[in-house]
Amino acid sequence: MSDALSYRPKTGEIPTSPGVYRFRDAAGRVLYVGKAKNLRARLSNYFAPLSSLHERTRRMVTTASSVEWTVVGTEVEALQLEWTWINEFDPPFNVQFKDDKSYPYLAVTLADEAPRALVTRTTGIRGARYFGPYPKVWAVYETIELMLKAFPIRTCNNANYKRAMQSGKPCFAGQIGRCFGPCSGTVSIEEHRARVDEFVSFMGSQDKKLINKLTAEMKVAAAAQDYELAAKRRDQVMALNAVLEKSAVVLRDSVDIDLFGIDEDELAAAVQLFIVRGGRIRGVRGWMVDKELDVTTGELIDSIMQTAYSADSPPPREIVVPQLPDDAEALETLLAGLARRKVRIVAAQRGEKAALLATAAQNARHALMLYKTRRSSDFVARSKALEDIQEALGMAEAPLRMECYDVSHLSGTNIVASMVVFEDGLPRKDEYRRFTIPESTDDTDSIYRTLSRRLAYLVPADDQAGADLALADLALADPVLAESAEQKRKKFRYRPNLLIVDGGQPQVSAAARALADAGITGIQLCGIAKRLEEIWLPDSEYPVILPRNSDALFLIQRIRDEAHRFAIAHQRSRRKRDISTVLAEIPGLGPARVKVLLAHFGSVARLKEAPEEAIADVRGIGPTLAGAIHQHLRA
Repeated sequence: MSDALSYRPKTGEIPTSPGVYRFRDAAGRVLYVGKAKNLRARLSNYFAPLSSLHERTRRMVTTASSVEWTVVGTEVEALQLEWTWINEFDPPFNVQFKDDKSYPYLAVTLADEAPRALVTRTTGIRGARYFGPYPKVWAVYETIELMLKAFPIRTCNNANYKRAMQSGKPCFAGQIGRCFGPCSGTVSIEEHRARVDEFVSFMGSQDKKLINKLTAEMKVAAAAQDYELAAKRRDQVMALNAVLEKSAVVLRDSVDIDLFGIDEDELAAAVQLFIVRGGRIRGVRGWMVDKELDVTTGELIDSIMQTAYSADSPPPREIVVPQLPDDAEALETLLAGLARRKVRIVAAQRGEKAALLATAAQNARHALMLYKTRRSSDFVARSKALEDIQEALGMAEAPLRMECYDVSHLSGTNIVASMVVFEDGLPRKDEYRRFTIPESTDDTDSIYRTLSRRLAYLVPADDQAGADLALADLALADPVLAESAEQKRKKFRYRPNLLIVDGGQPQVSAAARALADAGITGIQLCGIAKRLEEIWLPDSEYPVILPRNSDALFLIQRIRDEAHRFAIAHQRSRRKRDISTVLAEIPGLGPARVKVLLAHFGSVARLKEAPEEAIADVRGIGPTLAGAIHQHLRA
């Protein structure tokens, strides 16, 4: 592959001004849209030697056949133009957002002659004011029912409203006391509009001043013996208090903020938005993000703002995020234009906002885990993933059985390896295996030794009859030994279609050497490198790049992560057992005292360094036992 791109512009042709650039393919489709403070400096990164580029960036620039740019005056204008073009062209290499569900909103149609309150999942109603989103639809209906007790406004649809106004007879909802618009004949359009304004004002701020005002009016009416008005004001106060009680109080009453919790891995991210108004969580919204290119958290937050806010859904005065993007000031200016007031973006480090942000991040973590679980359990997605892996790796048949290997160690000691098995895209935990590596020079040596031990139970196809005959002869000579050999064979009974190792080209080369030395053929081999998520084949100069949002890469990543988890769990259990074994050898030191010692010092290493007097100070350990512990560990 040539290191030069045919469409690369000359450096002097690219301006140093702020601007927005677009990469296009041969058909003219926009592949990627980006912004830059300095177009020349930014674009030069894409035209660096191909071997130095991130693998997915390399895939994008080699797929593209041209690049063009538009110069703007400021960084804010660049941000605006980037958002416009992303929405217009939907570039495949930009971050892709998927709302994880369709959320219900409470909407008030302020553009109507007599505005109505309704529950909707559509956010494009002209002139409507939206409240929410709500996590459950029943929560919206419950809120409307309570609010109508305090501020009775219209709920009937437009057809019924027009018919009632023309005929002079209330609609059916008005007849049964469920609609309180002008069509009911009890209020004028002006009076109804005043009620709507109070409804919207309270829903927007949930300010207790209105409750205090109604309470004062109730007392005045009661003192004047206007008990009907007093009872009406009492019912309004009770209804508004009930609305407030339905929302969890998390911050001070004066706080209106949005908090974005994010959890991400190399391929996807989950975003959870907590909408806090008047110190209460008024709504929750979530997105799943497929990351085509390797984007930073700051760049991801930039893209989130494009999805979360618009002129119809402006931001609050303060937005709390896990990390400030590089163009935070320009982003604040742009959002201020949508909100028509100042907007601050902050990264909470401590205090009550940071605690709530941690809760949002925890929700995002759970959403990402749920997304992966549901995706892996989808039969159609698994079948497509296996077909794509077969095609990408050039296999003769789909990899119905895959084995993945990972090595784990603690600073070069306590080396262990794991083998996990997936059949038909699902884990076979009963066939997972663990390996202990007594001594090893590095990860490649550990991979070679692990696979050599596993492949020893596979014999070349043409030697199968001979192996069975040898086992039969052994059974005649020594039945016990033959049974033991057969049991070991059963542990690795089935031949895999695909072997995966955690690592890049060096690890793949070590695995290929193990296959060659064992004389095993007909098994495909590959490795998956961390962070870049690239697939390496033996003797390949460049890796195989699977699309970021593909089910194939998702499945391989899941297998790799499961192998890593299994290896780490084995290493920790061995380390824990080793620690317990060392301390259990000391006379007079039982499990309870071992637990107290480890809790006090944190590890055996710190216990070894501790003086005898410090050990004796631990609860339940006297000077005599402390001396024995100190002497045993030093020995």
